[in-house]
Amino acid sequence: MCSETNTVQVAVDLMGEKDLPEILAIEKESFVSPWTLGMFRDELKVKHSQCLVARLYSGEKSLVAGYIIFWIVADEAHLHNLAVKKEFRKQGLARHFMDVMKDIAKKVGLKTQTLEVRESNAEAIKLYRKCGFVVKGKRPLYYTDTHEDALIMWADVK
Repeated sequence: MCSETNTVQVAVDLMGEKDLPEILAIEKESFVSPWTLGMFRDELKVKHSQCLVARLYSGEKSLVAGYIIFWIVADEAHLHNLAVKKEFRKQGLARHFMDVMKDIAKKVGLKTQTLEVRESNAEAIKLYRKCGFVVKGKRPLYYTDTHEDALIMWADVK
């Protein structure tokens, strides 16, 4: 999928090993306990893992503006990781990733989408609600770094 803004093109592509340095930088600026290089490499090898990046192209140059990782398991899409580079936040890119996940889920015949999110992550919860997710449960002490609970959110794929 491509869209243009002035002379910049945005494309959602498959994540590759070459993207990992940029992804790790985004990960570190986005999360209290960022994923490691090994964790991303492992995801690239998992058959049911969908690893996508948003690339911004300007002339011959490109950069990774964000990424999403979700699994297709049984009849659901399970979001594992989503982040957008700080300077590109609040421009609809995270919402676009969520739409891409839903579109892929539809194409392969999935019925539901799910995710866990920190209770304190108000911005993410707001985004997920806009995407049709509702809180269906809680995982106590889910995040080992802060001992914070996770909200379990679900949405139908329609």
